[in-house]
Amino acid sequence: MSVLIKNGRIVTATDDYIGDVFIEGETISAIGKDLSVETDTTLINATGFLVLPGGIDPHVHLDMPFMGTFSSDTHETGTRAALFGGTTTVIDFVLQKQGIR
Repeated sequence: MSVLIKNGRIVTATDDYIGDVFIEGETISAIGKDLSVETDTTLINATGFLVLPGGIDPHVHLDMPFMGTFSSDTHETGTRAALFGGTTTVIDFVLQKQGIR
């Protein structure tokens, strides 16, 4: 199954523009302006919507100290694991020290 998302506001790590995203199976195969595909594609009109090609995990614990030890993932292993699951952006949890404002 393939999906073509048309005319959405595409936001990547480096770009922000109106365009299309073509997905084949579970893989993004093309991102660009005015994409044209000739298949049995599901068409989604994303006019006026944000299209973020990749997942965002807003709450991860990388190298977080916990009871005299640290969480199991380092920045390298945690972001590598995220990429294998399709997550392209992680936002690490920030610990606030007591008494500091």
